[in-house]
Amino acid sequence: MCAGCVQKEYPERGNTCLENGSFLLNYVGCAECSKRDFVLITNRTQDDDDGEEIVTYDHVCQNCHHIIAQHEYTFTVVDDYQEYTMLCMLCGKAEDTISILPDDPRQMAPLF
Repeated sequence: MCAGCVQKEYPERGNTCLENGSFLLNYVGCAECSKRDFVLITNRTQDDDDGEEIVTYDHVCQNCHHIIAQHEYTFTVVDDYQEYTMLCMLCGKAEDTISILPDDPRQMAPLF
């Protein structure tokens, strides 16, 4: 992973968790070849381990194949919620939780 290729290391992304893709606004350019071009996704793996889906891949410079960052995305279902996380030097860090029920119990107002 290369801190010289990114504007900010692990930027806070709120609840934006990317399973695929790159956060190009944070990409300064390749520290190895000094070019700012498209970022390739290589070495993509997807593992389903005991109900947890883990997707990992490398962000790589299109020109010189320098590894810019390693991306990790996870998805799990815990109780009545889908939980997502992302950790990547280029794309940032984020977490999100979404209810699988039609009405999210956390957002319901008390009746009295």
